[in-house]
Amino acid sequence: MDRSNQTCPVVGFILLGLSAHPKLEKTFFVLILLMYLVTLLGNGVLILVTVCVPRLHTPMYFFLGNLSFLDICYTTSSVPLILDSFLTPRKAIPFSACAVQMFLSFAMGATECVLLGMMAFDRYVAICNPLRYPVVMSRAAYVPMAVSSWACGSIASVVQTSLAMKLPFCGNNIINHFTCEILAVLKLACADISTNVISMGVTNVIFLGVPVLFILISYIFILTNILRIPSAEGRKKAFSTCSAHLTVVVVFYGTILFMYGKPKSKDPRGADKQDLSDKLISLFYGVLIPMLNPIIYSLRNKDVKAAVRNLIFQKHFT
Repeated sequence: MDRSNQTCPVVGFILLGLSAHPKLEKTFFVLILLMYLVTLLGNGVLILVTVCVPRLHTPMYFFLGNLSFLDICYTTSSVPLILDSFLTPRKAIPFSACAVQMFLSFAMGATECVLLGMMAFDRYVAICNPLRYPVVMSRAAYVPMAVSSWACGSIASVVQTSLAMKLPFCGNNIINHFTCEILAVLKLACADISTNVISMGVTNVIFLGVPVLFILISYIFILTNILRIPSAEGRKKAFSTCSAHLTVVVVFYGTILFMYGKPKSKDPRGADKQDLSDKLISLFYGVLIPMLNPIIYSLRNKDVKAAVRNLIFQKHFT
């Protein structure tokens, strides 16, 4: 269907957000703002130490710095828009701005899925093939691995965003979400979206299913090798090198499965409550996970904690 044939083409969208619950908007504005600031601070500190501390110039911390930068980009692509919607009576967003926001959030999410898989491979080589680790995970290997993660996520986002934005939007322009979430936007199209649905399904298999399977296989080998270590102290030390990454993976994918795997209510009377619940879960997923990542890595990693202390000490006494 050609957009030019529509009598009232949509030039922008209205983000519904929490409009139906105005009393919650001020409370969530303060809460989300604080979480966003903590996200910027925590991930910013991690990037700083991985760049400034020579001891942390290793593949593991290079990937960690990428993850922190990705979390900053991901939250910045949506949180300012969400905060503005809590204070603005008419939560309008132009068509082009919606497309940009959709591209950035989708690209960051897809990139993180691939990057977590790359980090699992790094831990697999470090524990299962420690003698070959400097050769396999050389700078000539881990830099292209990170670059390819960003490239794959960006390409997937370009495809999905362009397919969505080519659809005609000619009537309802109210997005029942805080941001231009791609599935919420597709529901407003006045044309057949079967191509989009199939494309999204293939993309989900590639960027969710494949990395999860890869991470699972990697950790099966990792745990098998750890259990073969004779001393308890050796097993503990080996597991500590990948415990932070494993925690991030469980939190990241566990939240996704909870969001999209839970059954939908068939009771119309509970639809509003479920709709609010789904939006709040999605909101906290987009803000809480990026905030938790640096906390998890800093609390469970002695090198990071030591680097942060040394950096603060040097700044204080310089």
